[in-house]
Amino acid sequence: MIDSALLGLPDFDPGTVWLVGAGPGDPGLLSVLALHALARADIVVYDALVDPRTLRLARPGAALDYAGKRGGRPSPSQPDISARLIRLARAGNRVLRLKGGDPCVFGRGGEEALALAAAGVPFRIVPGITAGIGGLAYAGIPVTHRDTNSVVTFVTGHDSDGTVPGGLDWDAIARGSPVLVLYMASRHLPNIVERLLDAGRRSNELVAVISKATTADQRVLVSTLGEIAAAVDIPAPAIIVIGEVVRFRAALDWVGGGEGGPDDG
Repeated sequence: MIDSALLGLPDFDPGTVWLVGAGPGDPGLLSVLALHALARADIVVYDALVDPRTLRLARPGAALDYAGKRGGRPSPSQPDISARLIRLARAGNRVLRLKGGDPCVFGRGGEEALALAAAGVPFRIVPGITAGIGGLAYAGIPVTHRDTNSVVTFVTGHDSDGTVPGGLDWDAIARGSPVLVLYMASRHLPNIVERLLDAGRRSNELVAVISKATTADQRVLVSTLGEIAAAVDIPAPAIIVIGEVVRFRAALDWVGGGEGGPDDG
């Protein structure tokens, strides 16, 4: 049980919305503030990627309100979700908006916070562990290492209309960052790989695809940039990392489980 007074945790007042990151999957990665919010929320508006075990931590009597958005499936629009949060808060509820990973790392938390601010609804943002860090750690891949990289770039694999982001300078991304971490990129991976290779990335550069990171169903496929587009057959959600940090998985795979690629022999 969390001693809120001892830790000096803030009150979760009626009529407010907390935008909370639930992490990449494993409930053990929840923050103390996330648990504090779950224990007090009247309504939990949650995303598709929130682990069911996390939802079981909500206080008895709390309403669970699904607001998941998954590519290629019927989903509520972002304006509808924001309007729902405003409406629920104005009704006097403690509203917990629970999002997978971190709410402001490709999670549209910023859009929801702006809508709440415009409506005059008090809110708090509670960061979570994003999959690009937590998912890599559970695959035995450090996102940075002094021997390989002092820079890492996080890239979304699809635009708001579901296509490969057209406004990105892929040549600059390919040249400027030794490690790339791609979110939501599985569907467009062949296209992205082609752009990176055309920009000069090596075809034998190591790549890892981590599916359902930090959960019991986690799978990791290791390949090369030249072969990954043909080899990838791992269910979404998946995080993709490109760069020499992938080689550390051979020594640091503390979870176990994986297939293919140079580090699996």
